[in-house]
Order: sequence, then structure tokens, then C-alpha cells
Amino acid sequence: MTEATTVALTSTIEVPEAFIEEHIALYKAFHRAPELSSAEHRTAESIEARLTALGIEHFRCGSTGVVGILRNGDGPVVGFRADTDGLPIAEETGLDYASTATGTLPDGSEAPVMHGCGHDTHITAALAAAQYLTERPEEWAGTLVLIFQPGEETAWGAKEMVDDGLWDRAPRPEIVLAQHVMPQEAGTFWLRGGNMASLADSWRVTVRGRQAHGSQPEKSLDPIVAASAMVLRLQTIVSRELPPTTPAVVTVGTFHAGLKENIIPETAEFSLNVRTPDEDTRERVLSAIRRIISAEALASGIEDPAIVEINRFPRLFNDEEHAARVAAALRAGFGEDAVAESPLGMGSEDAGWLSDAIGVPGVFWSFGAFPADEFTDGRTPAGNHSPQFAPDAELAVVNGTGAALTGLLAYLGR
Repeated sequence: MTEATTVALTSTIEVPEAFIEEHIALYKAFHRAPELSSAEHRTAESIEARLTALGIEHFRCGSTGVVGILRNGDGPVVGFRADTDGLPIAEETGLDYASTATGTLPDGSEAPVMHGCGHDTHITAALAAAQYLTERPEEWAGTLVLIFQPGEETAWGAKEMVDDGLWDRAPRPEIVLAQHVMPQEAGTFWLRGGNMASLADSWRVTVRGRQAHGSQPEKSLDPIVAASAMVLRLQTIVSRELPPTTPAVVTVGTFHAGLKENIIPETAEFSLNVRTPDEDTRERVLSAIRRIISAEALASGIEDPAIVEINRFPRLFNDEEHAARVAAALRAGFGEDAVAESPLGMGSEDAGWLSDAIGVPGVFWSFGAFPADEFTDGRTPAGNHSPQFAPDAELAVVNGTGAALTGLLAYLGR
């Protein structure tokens, strides 16, 4: 930490050194104690305790979601989302504050848990921004709605909060902002108007045949052969049914069947994940998947497989006008070269539920929290969802908080 008595979050925002130290400690505490999606109980309690200490009114929304409301006179109402869940990953960062936590997966098994996507950074930045605004009411006016959202990794949390009456219980915002730490150099931002992320769908497919002895295949309807044919044929959707310029991904991530090598089992099960750039492509690809699964079942002489939706990520759409407004604010705070147009990646986000549910614009951007020397000689730091994902703690707090305040003050600033 610098020996200066203040630390610059942006070109115009400074805070005491003690403010940064306090929030680095908070960040490390969240990093040490991650919780899986839908199980963020201690995390929610920690957030509530912090909001209470700041004198910010708050309420639970969804089982583990927390909403804070900070009012400061007449002015715009702005929503700000920070997601809170961790991932079933065994951390391998070697940090002295690395997670050793475990959690229970939906199937009842125990798994290691890590904040492998940086949601600890998002929580800390939102709380730090809230503290800054609480302590400096003369710098802003309006209402801030802080949305600490669980279950982002499963596309569950944002919709669950909306369904639980989020916008009936909190002031309705004019815009919803959100941000995400990525393996980028500190002080850089990715932002674009239009679609900021891809749509995503995950399905579980159960193929049912007829069990028989391995020595009597004629008495079976082999679900493994049928499911294997489906898996292979699914790979032709992107390569043969979509234009080469249309980005899409169809991934079969799991395949399970049988208990013994000399038994042809009754069922085979696989799960798949689909990424598409827009609703038209989504429906085209999903229809093709259903057609292929049904056709291969027919060819194998078995009944139509059962398809269960695991999750469905909505669009993440950046309103063009407001994206330009946030980008201009980030450039003013961090430098003209700080903001680059984000590529349309295949990642997905459920923050779009929050704004789309009430028909208001949303803006989502990414920020970096890694030192420049991690990008030399063609190297890049470990990415999100890696067991080695390790933003720099000080840079995460400084850049995450600075970016959050920059976006918020673009609307709430006096």
C-alpha cells in the first residue's frame, strides 16, 4: 500500500488509506468464505450486518438475496447489482486467504467452494461504494438500490428476486448498472452497446432403451448407442446449419450410462450447454437439438427422450445511449484509453432479468484487477472459473470501487 494518506480511486475521487485497508480486509473475508449458488446464507448475513452498520435500510429478497436502499433527497433512482455466489472449485491460488470451504451440491455430494469468478470483488466494491456515498451525501442526490444477488452461476438468482417482488418492494430504478471483474489489466474496462453477453441454455437429456445382457444385444434397445449418435449429430448444428458468421456453441458436458461392462443399461443421460447471440439463433439451435434427439431416437427404435431444462440465461443488453454515457464517465475517470469495445463473447449473465423485468435500460461492463506485469511476454493471468483465478486484492478494491462509483455518479452525481 502506498504511504500517501489518500488513495485515488479515479482522477477525481480519493479516499483515505484506511478506507482501502478496511475493504481489502472485507474482500479477503468474503474470499475465504464462499458459498455455492442458492446457499449464500452467511454471505447474506455479512452483507446485512455491513448495511446495518452503515445505517442503510435493507431487506431480504429471495432466500439469500439482499436489497439495500440508500436515499439522499430528490433525484434519479439507480439500481446496482453485485452477485454473491461461489463455484464448486478447489482453489489453487496459494494465497494466504485462499478458500478451504466446502458446500453441498444439488445431488447431495460435498464439493470444495471458491470465489473463482470474482463475486467477492463485486460484493466488496458495492459495499465500498455504498460507504463512500453514505459518508459524502453532498456529492450526490437521488436513491441507490443495491441488489446483492445470489445464484448468478445457475441463472437462478436475478429471476428469483424479481419473482419475490423485488420491484414491488424497492423503488423502481430508471436504470440498472452492473459490473464484473475479468482477467484484464487494472484500470481497463470493456463495454459495448447492444448484446454484451450470449444467451445460454442447459438441458439434461435422458435416453431410455431396454436393458439386456451384454451377450444378447438383440434383446436390448441400446441407449448408449442412441445417445452417442445424438451427441455426434448435435455437433453438426453449428457447423452445418448456421452461417459461418453466426457465433454459437453446443457443448455436451456430461454423459453417464451403465454400471457394469456386460450389461446394456436401460438408460443413458447426457447434459448439454448452448450459447447463442440472440433470440432468433437461440430458437433455431434449440429446435435443431430437439429435432436431432427425436430423429435419432426414432432411428434407434426407442421412445422420445425426456428433456429437462437445467437453466436458461436471459439476454444481457446494454442500452446504446446509456452505455455511451457510462463509457464517457469511465474515460473521464480513468483516461481516454481505459475503455475498449468489448467483444461479444460466449459467456452469459443473468443481470439482464433485473432491468428487462420492468422495461428499463441496463448497462454492464467489465473491469480489470491484475497488475500490468502479468500481461508481459504473451502471458495472461488465469481466467474466471479457474482454480488459479486471483485478482490482486488492492487492485480489486481500488478499481472495483472506483468503477462502481464512476457508473453511479454518472447518474446520481450533483
